[in-house]
Amino acid sequence: MSTPHVDPARPTGGRVGLRRRLWGVAEALASPRRPEDYLDMFHPLRRGADLRARVVAVQPEAGGAVTVVLRPGAGWRGHVPGQYVRVGLDVDGIRRWRSYSLTSPPETADGTISITARPVPDGIVSAHLSQRLAAGDLVHLDQACGDFVLPDPVPEKVLFITGGSGITPVIGMLRSGLQRLRDVVLVHSDATDTDVIFGPELRDLAAGGRIRLVEKHTRTSGRLEMDELRSLVPDLAERESWACGPAGLLDEIESYWADLGSGHRLRTERFRTTLVAPGDGGTIQFTRSGTTVEATGAMTIMDAGEANGVLMPSGCRMGICFSCVLPLREGTVRDLRNGEITTAAVGDGVLVQTCVTAAAGTCLIDN
Repeated sequence: MSTPHVDPARPTGGRVGLRRRLWGVAEALASPRRPEDYLDMFHPLRRGADLRARVVAVQPEAGGAVTVVLRPGAGWRGHVPGQYVRVGLDVDGIRRWRSYSLTSPPETADGTISITARPVPDGIVSAHLSQRLAAGDLVHLDQACGDFVLPDPVPEKVLFITGGSGITPVIGMLRSGLQRLRDVVLVHSDATDTDVIFGPELRDLAAGGRIRLVEKHTRTSGRLEMDELRSLVPDLAERESWACGPAGLLDEIESYWADLGSGHRLRTERFRTTLVAPGDGGTIQFTRSGTTVEATGAMTIMDAGEANGVLMPSGCRMGICFSCVLPLREGTVRDLRNGEITTAAVGDGVLVQTCVTAAAGTCLIDN
């Protein structure tokens, strides 16, 4: 019996053709939605879908903080300790993105990752995380980013200076890199000993000789001063240093390190920016949505848009990640971080960060 000749390309081509025809039928049946929409309902973490994560657990931490354990979708590319991730939550019909440090090691036994957040006053997303998010919920996710990380090879002597929730990127480094670190000093500042996020874990590391821990409790002993820091860590100028915390603390640290001539040994990570006094405000016209808003000089363009139903791109909301950038077609705006005025005419191609920019007169925003 003769064996028919088989073209190696035909079976594959045939399968591809059949797959395309079946997908075309699926598209017709799904219209006006897409077949992917129905796949997302049953397998939202599949490869090829928009990156999301399912909440595995929400665990309370000290000082009102919570750790959210997430199982990321198949498209997650992993992270380096010290990096952060943008998380998107749909709150009151608006998708809001915030950036949170990853507090888990890059590799875990169950493939999960974790972020830790402390609610802030008027913090819509942080309040949602701590009060409404539950196991089984889905959140949107971006890939990890940030360069507040340890180099390879690691330095012989390391100093971490943290305040409040500034401990979150550092705990990720400690949980995954202590086997490489030999001489680590951690100076942490918080209101009281019971407010220190991960306090018991940090104290256990210190008791076991893994790190030298210095706690500064500001409610009883005042804020951390630079001369005090120098007395606590006499060799700080010789150490590679990482600092994360409130803007005022970081400003002092950067200035002090510069005076020491050791600025090249310091890396800082800022969670919130300091805004200057507001300007006069003005009229904001969102050209694509046709929405016109009267805004004060204290209201960012992003907040003004969202308060009036305009879907605004957003990320860190503090002028770091540039996810909120939109074209300023025409008009004048003020950067709330430094008071600088930017004026644009049609055709200038000016881009502004809407999360830290306010109207300073009439301005037209392409959105």
